[in-house]
Amino acid sequence: MTPALLLAHGAGGTVRANFSPLIPRLSRKRKVHAVDFPGSGTTPRATGPLDLDDLADRLVATAEGEERFAVVGYSMGCAVAVRAAQRYPERVTALVLTAGFARIDDETRERMRQWRRLVDGDRAELARFLLSIALGEPFLRRMTAEQTDGFLELIALTIPAGTPEQVDLVQRIDLRDELPSLSVPTLVIGAKHDRLIAPGTTRQLADLIPGARWAELDSGHSPAVEAPTEWVRLIEEFLDALPTGG
Repeated sequence: MTPALLLAHGAGGTVRANFSPLIPRLSRKRKVHAVDFPGSGTTPRATGPLDLDDLADRLVATAEGEERFAVVGYSMGCAVAVRAAQRYPERVTALVLTAGFARIDDETRERMRQWRRLVDGDRAELARFLLSIALGEPFLRRMTAEQTDGFLELIALTIPAGTPEQVDLVQRIDLRDELPSLSVPTLVIGAKHDRLIAPGTTRQLADLIPGARWAELDSGHSPAVEAPTEWVRLIEEFLDALPTGG
C-alpha cells in the first residue's frame, strides 16, 4: 500500500496558499493530509512562541489512522518535516524538502526582521515587500501591471494573523546538529531564483543529510505559483521510485 502524504507549509503561509495547485495531482495515488499551523487559516493564533516539536506533532496528528506516511515540507515546513521524521522514525517513510534551510544566513535573517517590522504597519507596504521576496525576478518581469496589482491585493488580504510567531520561529531554527543523524530517504529541492532562502542555503541543507538527493526548480520562493507542474513531477518521481512507493 502506498503511504499517505503530509504537507507542511511555510511561514506566513497556509496549506492552501503553498500547496493548492499540487494537491489534486498528489491525491491521485496517496491520501494527502495537512494542517495550518497556529495563526494560519482557521487555526487559532498561538499565545506564545511557536515550538518546532509542537508543530511536528500537530502535523503528524492529522494522519490519524495512517500507519506510515511521507512528508513534503516547504520553507519553514522543511524544518517541521525533519523534526517529524526525528520524532516518528517508525512512521515517516520519506521527506521532500523544498526551499528549506538548516539555519538561515545573515541576509535572510535581515529580510525576516524587515518582514516582522512591516507586519504591524501598512499592509500595502508589506505586500510590496513580500512580492519582492516571494517571486523570482524572471517571473516578476513577465507579469503585467494588472497581474502585479492583483498579486499585491491578494497578499495584503491574506496575511495570516500568526505571521509574527512563524517568522520568529524561522529565526530560531537550527537543525545543523540533528541532520547528520537523519536516516530517511530525502529529496531536497532548491529554487534557482529564490530571493528569500538562497539556493546555496538549501544546498547546505541537502549536504548535511546523509544520502539526500538534490534537484532544482527554475523558480523563486513560490514554486506553487511559478512552477507547480515541475514541482509535483519531482515529488512524484522521487516517491514513486522508493521501494514502498513513498
